[in-house]
Amino acid sequence: MTLLALGLNHQTAPLALREQVALAPERTGDALRELRALPGVQEAAVISTCNRTELYCRVAAGAEAVPVDWLHRHFELAPGKLDGFLYQHEGEAAVRHLFRVATGLDSMVLGEPQILGQVKTSYHLARDAGTLDSAMERLFQQSFSVAKRARTETRIGASPVSVAFAAVRLAQQIFADFATAGVLLIGAGDTIELCARHLVEAGAKRLVVANRTLANARGLAERFHGQAIALTDLPDALAQADIVIASTAARDPVITQAMAKKALKARRHRPQFMLDLAVPRDIAADVAELEDIYLYTVDDIGRSIDEAMRSRREAANEAEEIVTLAAEHFMGWLRAIDGQGPIQKIRADAERNRDEVLEKARVMLANGRDPAEALNFLAHTLTNKLLHAPSSNLRAAALRGDADLMRTAEQLFAADERRR
Repeated sequence: MTLLALGLNHQTAPLALREQVALAPERTGDALRELRALPGVQEAAVISTCNRTELYCRVAAGAEAVPVDWLHRHFELAPGKLDGFLYQHEGEAAVRHLFRVATGLDSMVLGEPQILGQVKTSYHLARDAGTLDSAMERLFQQSFSVAKRARTETRIGASPVSVAFAAVRLAQQIFADFATAGVLLIGAGDTIELCARHLVEAGAKRLVVANRTLANARGLAERFHGQAIALTDLPDALAQADIVIASTAARDPVITQAMAKKALKARRHRPQFMLDLAVPRDIAADVAELEDIYLYTVDDIGRSIDEAMRSRREAANEAEEIVTLAAEHFMGWLRAIDGQGPIQKIRADAERNRDEVLEKARVMLANGRDPAEALNFLAHTLTNKLLHAPSSNLRAAALRGDADLMRTAEQLFAADERRR
């Protein structure tokens, strides 16, 4: 079995391509079961965020290309569409990659904590879909421990930097006084909640939260003394907003160019800052063509972060050491359980031979044969049965000059002698 990690992220693929392979939570279970049902795929999980879509699979030898082919088919991409954008890691490199992702070492904002929650969500979705077995179950659990240890033992999360924090700083470059600015937040997830918190800390007074589920919007708005509206009320609220930050799981834009044009007209073309943190995008790309609207995407956020990262980069070296050591330990465990298959077969064969010979010895005793004769028969026959296959294989190895197998056999028997 081979452990694989493959996907694309903000470092390897543009936003337009990442949108095409984004997987909404409600579609994840069916997608994973579809992937798991393919020949050679034993386990599967997917992490899909605004910055990455990654598959984690355990596949049989010869099935290493199955997940890549599935990725193209499932998202209806032309064959080879992801060539040049897709990365793939195997074995220990795959383990290290997941540990780095969970720890925030592979994030757009180095060390950001939100990704760990997203990895945990991905784990629960895969477990609920029934596509995890013992190996990847342990792999994800280990990733949580590694991330916690990195945050406890290093300063990788010390500086107040996150996508939400960077978003608010970017907004401050256009609106210096948040106290008089109208803020429209679209969505009610973790990212929007973090944005709301940073905005309020920066002095924002007028917050409106729009969400498809009004109850969720109310819950978030109440925490920050804001107003909640449904997405159907978005056009009217848009005209009142100086700052718009969107992060939903919608498949299509919730703000179109026509909607933005109408809002600008009602605003008499007063400038509007829009930040789209969603993948796929919540704000249509052509909205950027409108004068007086300053539209930024999640990729722009990555280019706006730098100064606060120095201490995190230093801590990242320490976190990398934690990741490397943990990956080595996990691979040791994985090799051990992979080795259980042959061990169990050898033991089962030995026990079957023992039972067969023992039954024959009992029949001899029941027929009045000398106990010494029965014991000799038992010892001689059992020895021959247990040594027949390895002896034959070693003789064949000697004839064909297979020195590696001969040395391995010597090590096995030497280990056996030391235990005596």
